[in-house]
Amino acid sequence: MEFTAQQIAGFLNGTIEGNPSTKVTTFSKIEDGKPGSLTFLTNPKYEHHIYHSEASIVLVNNDFTPSAPVKATLIKVANAYASLAILLGMAEQLKKKKEGIDPTAFIHASARIGNNCYVGNFAYIGENVTVGDTCTIYPHAYIADHVTLGNNCIVYPHVTVYEGCIIGNNCILHAGAVIGSDGFGFAPEGDSYKKIPQLGNVILEDDIEIGANTAIDRAVMNATIIRKGVKIDNLVQIAHNVEVGEHTVMAAQTGIAGSVKIGKHCQFGGQAGLAGHIHIQDNVSIGAQAGIIGNIESGRTMLGSPAIDAKLFMRSSVIFNRLPDMYRAIGQLQREVEQLKSELNKKDN
Repeated sequence: MEFTAQQIAGFLNGTIEGNPSTKVTTFSKIEDGKPGSLTFLTNPKYEHHIYHSEASIVLVNNDFTPSAPVKATLIKVANAYASLAILLGMAEQLKKKKEGIDPTAFIHASARIGNNCYVGNFAYIGENVTVGDTCTIYPHAYIADHVTLGNNCIVYPHVTVYEGCIIGNNCILHAGAVIGSDGFGFAPEGDSYKKIPQLGNVILEDDIEIGANTAIDRAVMNATIIRKGVKIDNLVQIAHNVEVGEHTVMAAQTGIAGSVKIGKHCQFGGQAGLAGHIHIQDNVSIGAQAGIIGNIESGRTMLGSPAIDAKLFMRSSVIFNRLPDMYRAIGQLQREVEQLKSELNKKDN
């Protein structure tokens, strides 16, 4: 891979400040930039690196104005981070893709495999499975009976997709992800618990990415549904009968209890936890380690556990830090009040 600044600016509709013939062959972080690499700058706190970076090309936003000379060629774009994502995607597409079906893979005679697919060593594809075109199924993946997999999907090693689940187009399932495991359903029966059969499935719509070792449980009945464009990090647990709205994102170790309904364009920080049977409306932001125990209205930002409005949480945090001083001050006031009471009683007597 080798591109000039002129070519890259053409791809991104950007403008060049510097040498348009500058060439790059790889990417780098701005603080670790090396000759022949492309990097980016969006966060002002990293600006000082641009004046010392050895990177050959730096993507910057249109409003960036350097305060000192910059050695690199700059390409100004509307959104440097989004533009970097475009370039990384192009580089990914240039990689040689695996092709063909390994002879050690098991594919049931009734399964239908689309065109230009790769199925790796010891992958398992069960009865009546449908795999779309240009899918990549890595070694040791397990696709159970009656699963449907759309076009352009990537299933990494040791992914397990249980029976009857439906995966849309352009989905990525990272290593160890489990789609369609039984929901945590048990009915008390005397001194023990009776398992409630989980007869539903999981539906992943198009353009979804599921992180490594994330588990999405099948529904008791009907389906656990992850809507279009959702991005889920590693080690996330989504329980049975949950519905996650379009283009919602969840960071690692988030836990969603059963029958939660989540709206569109929501954001969940790492280790956020949601109690069951609640409704999170659209455009809600939930901070890391927040505990949500009730319904949240659209557009709110929540922090803390139990979670409260972010602004109230910040004000409360300031007070929390002052509690030791406030405790001592209250103790002093109590002693002074007791002393005044004692003196008043002496006068009355």
